[in-house]
Amino acid sequence: MTGLPMGDGAGAAFDRDHTPYDAVGGEEAVRALVDSFYDIMDADESFAIIRSMHHDLSSSRDKLFWFLSGWLGGPPLYVEKKGHPRLRQRHAPFQIDGVAVKAWLRCMGQAMDARAIAGDTRDFLDARFDHLANFMQNSGS
Repeated sequence: MTGLPMGDGAGAAFDRDHTPYDAVGGEEAVRALVDSFYDIMDADESFAIIRSMHHDLSSSRDKLFWFLSGWLGGPPLYVEKKGHPRLRQRHAPFQIDGVAVKAWLRCMGQAMDARAIAGDTRDFLDARFDHLANFMQNSGS
């Protein structure tokens, strides 16, 4: 099982046999989503606040791909490679305020748009990413 709540009433219903990982298209699609996210972040100056927190985009791409793979119900790559994600602890060195949270969500939204993630799956992911991003906030409002 994943760390992603599967049935929160937002859009599609997921379980072990039908995961968000499956719904977005599996490994290649999750990798493409991550690549879109970082390509958009790197190219668009409006995302400078979150780009400045990522020194090595290659490493960041791998880590987000590994994390999302397991978080979406696919193989638990991050846990296998790095252990428990401890997201707040690993992000503690960075000032993540409400502006950064909104930028991250906007960037991920654009990445999902670029990958044509829509419908109930998109509704579900929008809600879960919103929860995750807000959980990461560690300063300001």
